[in-house]
Amino acid sequence: MEDKLLIWKLKHGSREALRRIYDKYHSKMLKIAIVLTGNIDTAEDIVQEVFTKFAQISKRLELRGSLKSYLVTSVYNSVRNLRRNKNRHNTDTLDETEQIVSIDKRPEQWAILSERLENLSMAMTNLPYEQKEVITLRMEADMPFQKIADLQKTSISTVNARYRYGIEKLRSLLNSEVKV
Repeated sequence: MEDKLLIWKLKHGSREALRRIYDKYHSKMLKIAIVLTGNIDTAEDIVQEVFTKFAQISKRLELRGSLKSYLVTSVYNSVRNLRRNKNRHNTDTLDETEQIVSIDKRPEQWAILSERLENLSMAMTNLPYEQKEVITLRMEADMPFQKIADLQKTSISTVNARYRYGIEKLRSLLNSEVKV
């Protein structure tokens, strides 16, 4: 209900509503983007772009679902577009790039990247990208398997298999530290 009120206020020019939406969803979207890209800087760029585009179209925005789902889908599509563009130019894909773990973390990174998240993020880099997507969208965005299947343009049984195989691999990589 709060999101509908915020969107209404945003459509009527409230900067405070945009600030509240940003504050409410920024860290969740950044977390999803970090897991999908494996790169903090790229993830920050993607999330910034998503919120910038959201602000630009806010007056004509017609949401059919939840605001959270809209933002998650926007982040997901931005990551996919980035991967597709990288593949077109025959450069390294995001899966092939080495994740850089900074010793000097900014305060917001400490809040987002606990030690457990860093270990999980490193383990996630060993998963095929489609499995990483399914696990991230299911666990971080609370997205139902049917919605993930629609996003990935595949069957729900394929999504379930990707999830199951990904979780099994994560468990083996993390010595059963991941609880489902």
